[in-house]
Amino acid sequence: MDANHGQIRDALRALGCVVEDTSDVGRGFPDLVVRTRAGTVLLVEVKDGASPPSRQRLTPDEAALANRWQDSYVIVSSIDEAVAASRK
Repeated sequence: MDANHGQIRDALRALGCVVEDTSDVGRGFPDLVVRTRAGTVLLVEVKDGASPPSRQRLTPDEAALANRWQDSYVIVSSIDEAVAASRK
């Protein structure tokens, strides 16, 4: 789990989003499933922006899932990015 995972999860919940923490699912499934206040469902992959670039890349399984879900799949590395994604 990335160091910023809990902060991002909690910030989204504080905004009124429904957030399911799915970080333990594995097989490329994203860290969070989020229903925004507008009712949009997002699959959110959390990456730690303080980590080296090699640790921030999507795994092959993550990339395949991102490709299938396209606009519903977002990658965030900060609270600000998560907040912006939840308002789209």
